[in-house]
Amino acid sequence: MLQRKPFSKIAAALLAGAILVSQQVMAADAICYNCPPEWADWGTQLHAIAKDTGINVPQDNKNSGQALAQLVAEKANPVADVVYLGVTFGIQAAKSGVVADYKPAEWDDIPAGMKDPQGKWVALHSGTLGFMVNVDALGGLPVPQSWADLLKPEYKGMIGFLDPSSAFVGYVGAVAANLALGGTLQNFAPGLAYFKKLSANQPIVPKQTAYARVLSGEIPIMLDYDFNAYRAKYTDHANVAFVIPKEGTITVPYVISLVKNAPHADNGKKVIDYVLSDKGQAIWANAYLRPVRLSAMSAEAKQGFLPDSDYARAKTVDYQQMADAQKAFSARYLSEMQ
Repeated sequence: MLQRKPFSKIAAALLAGAILVSQQVMAADAICYNCPPEWADWGTQLHAIAKDTGINVPQDNKNSGQALAQLVAEKANPVADVVYLGVTFGIQAAKSGVVADYKPAEWDDIPAGMKDPQGKWVALHSGTLGFMVNVDALGGLPVPQSWADLLKPEYKGMIGFLDPSSAFVGYVGAVAANLALGGTLQNFAPGLAYFKKLSANQPIVPKQTAYARVLSGEIPIMLDYDFNAYRAKYTDHANVAFVIPKEGTITVPYVISLVKNAPHADNGKKVIDYVLSDKGQAIWANAYLRPVRLSAMSAEAKQGFLPDSDYARAKTVDYQQMADAQKAFSARYLSEMQ
């Protein structure tokens, strides 16, 4: 008859080993809220983090609003270690007391307007608002180079922008035009006057993303982010140009924060350090996003972007003021543009 005791010892040893491995894996994990693999190439980023640091960061498909709401709900017993947010949500997270101060290794290489002074959030990459132009759909017309150009009657029916009263990129476009034309975040009169004039050109104003409609030529000129235009040009091989208007525009960052009282704070810090490292920043650049540390962009990746001299026309703003002004702007836009 077979004796069972040796097998019991082996089983116990295997179980103990499994528990140890499990504990080691758990210790290596860090939870990131709002790290969706299909957005900004987070899929590649998370794989690189695991490969180079040994820290496993599960995918998470929340958006900024959902992520912030969950952080607030879990404030007394947080689950996440880091969180990725649009900048205005990063500011709200800081005000809500759900993120901690952390100045990453590359802190000094990050422009002042792209980080919270105490380190409650720091930008990873940004999108710059401009004109995404399907050159073939212009029918021989010149590619517009300025906000003023869009008012020319020859572009009638060719211009699109997402609804500024409901879509964030639409609001970004309104802020960009307003500031370029002499307005402020407290005075939207120039921007609203501009959109009233632009209405004579019968713009197309969809509620949702219109990327495919630009590629098809249905909307030849779209107010959109640079990374969408570069994606169209280099990934979808469309004859698309990106224009930073001569009068100026704005850049909107996406940020990362260390969660306050994070369960794996040390690993969270390592994740933040990695996505701001040369390797991490190169991943953003290769996905056509402009990394916050321009020194980390490879020569090959930089070739896909417009020159730095063009980006000099793209300014940062006080994003807290931008967030505070949004509700009042939306109300005025709906009232005055009907």
